[in-house]
Amino acid sequence: MSGFLLDTNHLSPLVTLDHPLRRTVLNSMSEGNAFSVCVPVVAEMVFGISTLPRSKRNRQEWQQLKTLFPCLIPDADDAERAADLQLTLRKRGWQLAVIDALIATVALRYDLTLLTTDRDFVAVPSLKIQSWLQS
Repeated sequence: MSGFLLDTNHLSPLVTLDHPLRRTVLNSMSEGNAFSVCVPVVAEMVFGISTLPRSKRNRQEWQQLKTLFPCLIPDADDAERAADLQLTLRKRGWQLAVIDALIATVALRYDLTLLTTDRDFVAVPSLKIQSWLQS
């Protein structure tokens, strides 16, 4: 069994009932794999799904789904580790946004594989990433 942290681009599609990723994640959960979200991802996702024409339906579906995903909350130590990560990567010529640094730090702290399509994470040392979305 594996543990996964959903990035915004993997969480947002789950509010669409017929999206293939929704079926994949729910099937994986039934097989015993664990999926989590974190506060920065929830903020990005709720904003994003709320700007779409079907925002009311999206928000209703999120209210149903969110009980399935434990929400990890970055603390002050995570914030400091995220800043240190940004500084380390900047020295290597790589820019990582604050939110992405927090997401990476949470994934690392809990030893979770980050499900994302965001290539900014490839520079993060020791971070396990996968994409379950078709290119």
